[in-house]
Amino acid sequence: MNTRLAVATHILTFIATQGGQPATSELIASSVNTNPALVRRLLSQLAKAGLTTSQMGSGGGALLACPADQITLLDVYHAIDDNNAVFALHDQPNPQCPVGRVINTVLKGRIAAAEQAMQKQLSTTTIADMASGVAAENRKRA
Repeated sequence: MNTRLAVATHILTFIATQGGQPATSELIASSVNTNPALVRRLLSQLAKAGLTTSQMGSGGGALLACPADQITLLDVYHAIDDNNAVFALHDQPNPQCPVGRVINTVLKGRIAAAEQAMQKQLSTTTIADMASGVAAENRKRA
């Protein structure tokens, strides 16, 4: 998953702070400090998941498709992660090795439990929470 969850969360949080005004990919990219093409790719994935929408024409840009307090980080995770697996098992351990032949069996349940815990935690935070956190942190730094 690399940084896509963090960047997608940044994008949605930025849009949420715009007071209902559309945000262009260039404006979002300046906040994320990345290429607008990457922002557009992630916006496309977020739109497919029903999290963002686009307003076309002059003054257009990306908008949240639903209220920020209804978008959880788990929704974002599902929107941008193709296989929804944080941890992958090694696909070719040595079957002749006593560790290699059983490591995936032993590790699989533990990985599944860790992924469930992560998803449970992501489901408790919304984009509105993120926007509030950003505002609070900026007040501390002012």
